[in-house]
Amino acid sequence: MTLLALRNQLVDLATGLARKGLNRGTAGNASLRIDADRFLVTPSGVEPHLLKPQDMVAMEMDGRFSGPRLPSSEWRFHRDILAARPEVACVVHTHAPFCTTLACLRLGIPAFHYMVAAAGGADVRCAPYATFGTQALSDHALAALEGRKACLLAHHGMIVVGDTPARALKLAVELEELAEQYWRILQITREPPLLDAAEMERVLDKFRTYGQPRSADAESMAE
Repeated sequence: MTLLALRNQLVDLATGLARKGLNRGTAGNASLRIDADRFLVTPSGVEPHLLKPQDMVAMEMDGRFSGPRLPSSEWRFHRDILAARPEVACVVHTHAPFCTTLACLRLGIPAFHYMVAAAGGADVRCAPYATFGTQALSDHALAALEGRKACLLAHHGMIVVGDTPARALKLAVELEELAEQYWRILQITREPPLLDAAEMERVLDKFRTYGQPRSADAESMAE
């Protein structure tokens, strides 16, 4: 895929996050991997509807960047996640209302619903607080994302990762829906019943093939 195509994808992703109500104003940011040594990140302080492909900031893994705009102040966790997770092509950070509400209470999302497994594990962790844009925040986020595709950031928001922008956007929407459901449950009880570890492992196993094309073996058996 050309660099211009990636720039257009990132603009579409940023505007999609705003359109779905996951970010407002200049909140949040997103990135796309170019190759093993470079990535694109949304610029600092520009509202999504004003973004143009040339505004997407090309960055090296050592923090150098080029282009007319400054990179998002959160570029460090985008860089560190992409460096640590070769299977990840896209990182999304939002201040989605319900995720941020839970994060401001320093609450993660436990296994109250089987769809929590869509984030890659039996729960969604909440990373400890650190000032935005710092290496400490990046370190906390990486730890909270270990073995996961999503986490919350205390007093801040959420992060999701994906192997494509479309999957990252889909997961961000799903995570906000789960956060809203869990917030509603907490209005009724502080100790909701949870699915046990064995059930969540069964769900995770099912999710490994959920929505995937049928294998050649399965097709031949059906004939």
